[in-house]
Parts: sequence; structure tokens; C-alpha cells
Amino acid sequence: MKRILILTTILFMIHGISSAQTDADNFYKSDKVNVEKVSFPNLYKMKVGANLFLPRDMKPGEKRSAVIVGHPMGAVKEQSADLYATKLAEQGFVTLSIDLSFWGDSGGEPRNAVLPDVYAEDFSAAVDFLGTREFVDRERIGAVGICGSGSFAISAAKIDPRLKAIATVSMYDMGTAKRNGLKNAVTPEQRKQALIEAAEQRYVEFLGGETRYTGGTVHELTEQSTPIEREFYEFYRTPRGEYTPRGATPRTTTHPTLTSEVKFMNFYPFDDIETISPRALLFIAGENAHSREFSEDACRRAAEPKELYIVPGAGHVDLYDRTDVIPFGKLTAFFQERL
Repeated sequence: MKRILILTTILFMIHGISSAQTDADNFYKSDKVNVEKVSFPNLYKMKVGANLFLPRDMKPGEKRSAVIVGHPMGAVKEQSADLYATKLAEQGFVTLSIDLSFWGDSGGEPRNAVLPDVYAEDFSAAVDFLGTREFVDRERIGAVGICGSGSFAISAAKIDPRLKAIATVSMYDMGTAKRNGLKNAVTPEQRKQALIEAAEQRYVEFLGGETRYTGGTVHELTEQSTPIEREFYEFYRTPRGEYTPRGATPRTTTHPTLTSEVKFMNFYPFDDIETISPRALLFIAGENAHSREFSEDACRRAAEPKELYIVPGAGHVDLYDRTDVIPFGKLTAFFQERL
């Protein structure tokens, strides 16, 4: 048995993935759930593209609680959000995975633009849609935000009391991440230089020059690649989670526009987070996740009821698609209790 395990590990290493990721199932499908592509307008008449998941055991006239699922920043609903939506629909919830504006099947130009207020609005628009479906109880609608969408869902919940319970998974505070970097690694001088670079690029694009993209996931690994770069690469640049949405190319997937990404500098999703109370907040983070600091910060600043749930041994991207690691049972229990 030990010899087989060693051989299997070697084979996975040759193909560029670790044996710990063999439970990754980003494109999971279920025979217990019906899926329908839908779209609806947000408050600014921009199209929001989404996938609606309905449990097959629903009866005519029945009203179910519903959960909106937002994808990681730079991704699309087919990357992680659909998986969560499917798994929660298997537990009896109506679920809706959404593409944030400027990404995937949603509207907005230019593509890959950053506008956090509109991202938050997309969650409220999803409530508009679900709350007007005859099979949804509009008093029992919640949300899951994965990675960057965790901060957008919180931003929405602060001003939309219709969101009755909010869970975040591997959350990034996109404002703090852009201003200060992980563990405050960005200096004030680096921040100022980023603003100067983006401002100068605006002149270029205003005059018809080529759009520049930034951030996102690297397309090649080198000996100098960081552990975080490798972690994202294994999801976004391999069959494990690779997906090129409408209007995108492999070279633009996950990469926001340089000129718009600075909008995150003015994004403070955790300010006034305590006003969400008495609606419940659940923050899920991996024990070894580089993003864990954001969930800890949000939980510290939030009012009760709140909970920080740490997944032993998990990293940031592990909670995107590793079905044996993601605490779906915890999410199910949270929404069953709070919705």
C-alpha cells in the first residue's frame, strides 16, 4: 500500500499537482439539481448574468430559502461559485451563482473593470431577482462570497437589510489588499507609484491606446515563483479550474484593467460592519491561508452573532474546489439556522 501511495504521489508531482488536490472538483455536476442560465438588471440597468440552481425535489407552490454565491475576484461564476451553488442546492436551498459586472456573462464596459460599489450592487440585484420568484421566500435570502466577493457581499449587506445571513470563504478585503498588501507589505511610496502609473495610463487609453491589465494569476511558473503564485496557478492555469469566459482570452482571464484597479484604494468594506447585526456573519478561512488575516479582521470588528471558522490544514485556494476540505456541512447548518 505504501509503495502505491508513493508512486501515486510521484505521478501527481510529474503532472504539476500534488496528491492533496485529488479531491478538487470545480466543475462538479449533480443529478439532484436543475440548472438554468438567467439574467436580470442591476439598479444601473446593467445585465447581471447568473446560473439558477433548483433542487429537483421542489414541489409546486413551495417556497424555499435562497443563497446567492459570488465568485473570487477576477474569476467567473464557473470557477468555484457554481460548485458552492450546486452543493447548497443539493441541501434544499434555491441558489444563484452570479457573474460580477464587467466579468463573465454580465454586462459592463470595459471588460475586467473594477468598480466595487457596482460589485456590491450586483448582490442586491440578485436579491431583487430571487425575491420576486414565486418559489423563493424573500424573507430568507442569504449570500456566500468567495475570496474578493466576500468583501463585496459584506459591502452589500451593510446597506441591504434583505440579506439575512452572510458567509464568506477565503475572504479578501480587496481595499486593504490593494492599499497595504498582505501583512502590510506595500509601502506608502509603492502605493503612490501605483497611482501615478494608473493615472498616466488613463491618458494612453483616452487617446485610443491599448488597454493594460494588471495583477491576476501568472501564466508561467519559474524558479522564482512565490508560493502564492503557485497556489493560484494550480487552479486558474490548469484543467483543475481553468475557464475562459465570453469576451475574454487566456491572457486577460483574472486580470483587471490597470486604470480601474486603483478604485479598490477607496474601498473600505469592514467600516461599519457592526451595523449588519443582528443578522449573522460566518467567516470561513483556511488554517494556512495567506488571506486568513482578512477574515480575522472582519470577525474582530463585526458585532454578534458572528463566527470565525478555521478549516484545519487548508490554504486559500483549497477552499475554492476541494470538496473533501470545504466545510459544506458548516455552511448548510449556518443557513438552515439563520434563514
